[in-house]
Amino acid sequence: MDAIEKDLLLKIADLHGVPEGAYNIRSNSGLEGRNTTANIDIITKTDGKSGIDIIIKPDTKNESVHIPVIISKAGLQEVVYNDFYIGDNADVLIVAGCGIHHCGGVDTTSRHDGEHTFYVGKNARVKYVEKHYGEGDGNGRNVMNPTTVVHLDEGAYMEMETMQIKGVDSTKRITKADMKKGANFIVKEKLYTHGKQSADTDFIVDMNGEGCRADIMSRSVAADESVQHFVSTMNGNAPCHGHTECDAIIMDNASVTAAPCLSANDIDAELIHEAAIGKIAGEQLIKLMTLGLTEKEAEEQIIKGFLQ
Repeated sequence: MDAIEKDLLLKIADLHGVPEGAYNIRSNSGLEGRNTTANIDIITKTDGKSGIDIIIKPDTKNESVHIPVIISKAGLQEVVYNDFYIGDNADVLIVAGCGIHHCGGVDTTSRHDGEHTFYVGKNARVKYVEKHYGEGDGNGRNVMNPTTVVHLDEGAYMEMETMQIKGVDSTKRITKADMKKGANFIVKEKLYTHGKQSADTDFIVDMNGEGCRADIMSRSVAADESVQHFVSTMNGNAPCHGHTECDAIIMDNASVTAAPCLSANDIDAELIHEAAIGKIAGEQLIKLMTLGLTEKEAEEQIIKGFLQ
């Protein structure tokens, strides 16, 4: 990898080099490197689709999988399908993400569409971290459209941390989940848009098993003339507990729409939604400015703390 690709890898996966454990590094639609372990296998798809199958054996503990994607070739567009099969009682960390460095003409678009499907076995635990980042010379467009589909078996637990750092001109983020008895699904989304960027987020969670729980939390900042749309749908089809929350800071001439939707189809389904959109409070700015920060620096510190 060259210096640009190494920098992208650091930003999206916190990697200074080749990671420990299992990994698959995709660069400009090709395989940059791969490693498997005794408990984790990574196989290139053979069904005509571009992507990989990640197979994690039952009872695998304290192991990780890194599957970052890097695009540094201007105008490259790809669709990738990755399927994860997590065995019963496993406990693993999965780190994904996509970084695009685009230095093409004004009419070029670099685009990565990724669909990740998770089959999480009984009583298995998964932490999934995904970062999206774009950079370049300001010409052309960086587009990322992640789709995540999650199937949680009985007693399964999955925590998703998703973050769009900067530089993504357009994104459509779709997450779908279905849950069996006693399953837990936690999502923590962090999103920042600026310029004329647009971001659409859509969550659909079907809570089908007794005692399952879901907690969807989104924090976002919309600056300049950017536009954000947030939709979250929870279907309580059994005795369950669901919570969806959207907190957004709006700045300049940006626009934010939040549309939480709850559907209770069982008398013992407990569903809660919260949505808040507002500007940075003036007293917060004044307090930081009294400490010697400029107004711009104070805004940056507030945004940083809000998205942590």
